[in-house]
Amino acid sequence: MRRFLPSVVENTPAHVGVVVVDNGSTDGSLAWLKGTYPQIETIEFTENHGFTVGYNLALERVEADYFLLMNSDVEVGSGWVEPLVAVLDRQADVAAVSPKLLSCNDKRCFEYAGASGGFIDWLGYPFCRGRVLSSIEQDCGQYDTERDVFWTSGACMLVRSEVFRRLGGFDSKFFAHMEEIDLCWRMHLAGYRTVVEPHSAVYHLGGGTLPNNTSHKLYLNYRNNLAMLYKNAPGRLRHITLFVRMFLDAGSALIYFLTGHFDFGRTVFRAHIDYSRWKPELRAQRAEFRARHCRPDKPDTLKGNIYRGSIVLRYILGFRHFGKMM
Repeated sequence: MRRFLPSVVENTPAHVGVVVVDNGSTDGSLAWLKGTYPQIETIEFTENHGFTVGYNLALERVEADYFLLMNSDVEVGSGWVEPLVAVLDRQADVAAVSPKLLSCNDKRCFEYAGASGGFIDWLGYPFCRGRVLSSIEQDCGQYDTERDVFWTSGACMLVRSEVFRRLGGFDSKFFAHMEEIDLCWRMHLAGYRTVVEPHSAVYHLGGGTLPNNTSHKLYLNYRNNLAMLYKNAPGRLRHITLFVRMFLDAGSALIYFLTGHFDFGRTVFRAHIDYSRWKPELRAQRAEFRARHCRPDKPDTLKGNIYRGSIVLRYILGFRHFGKMM
């Protein structure tokens, strides 16, 4: 917060309110914030509710037409807000828009968590314009056009408050990871579009709230991805996808075991077990959402934004740039 909040305060227009949500911190950061920026509104929780519940509870207390959700490890420059607002102002069917995310450590490169817009393949594996699996491209202006995407990054995204609330916000049980993809998928099912606007660019550090390469992060990614697919994928495709994923994930666990990462291997199996226990609740969520929000009369906003092949297979074959994928 010491490093990144000053850029937000300096470069955010006066008519845009800044709110900092303290998710039960114990490191003295809240006292520093109040002493350094007393003008900033704070929302304080006594416990860590995670990314999903923390945002849902906080945004219940905020009144605005649009919510600009942003991680605490994001640096911004002048003119970063206006292009995002302009997208929602002029396109009523767009529910969420994200800027181009570049790496804070190397500003010539895209950042893993969003790059220049997010997509998934038919097996549920996310990738981005500018990032395929672990292969990250340099930003040479190749993805500087506004376009529809499958998902906008939770690291920094502007959403319509009315749509966010009506669709139930983030799934509270996700805690963290995949929650923004799940939300965007539900937005598509309700007839809305999601967009990236690269004329707005921000710089993301990444791993600031949950360190990379931990078993807990791996667990959330596997479990939540399966839950997302079960809730949102079309009926026949859902069953095929989840059946194939069961074998692919077992293969991933085996590789972890063979390479000595026993904790990661066990984590994959634990994620599948907990997902299986969660399925009755997910089934009810799926049915309720489709009954209340699905709009078959609306255009198919998913068309062209789900890659029909396998990005894992393409990656193994050497196709590691988005421009060669879609």
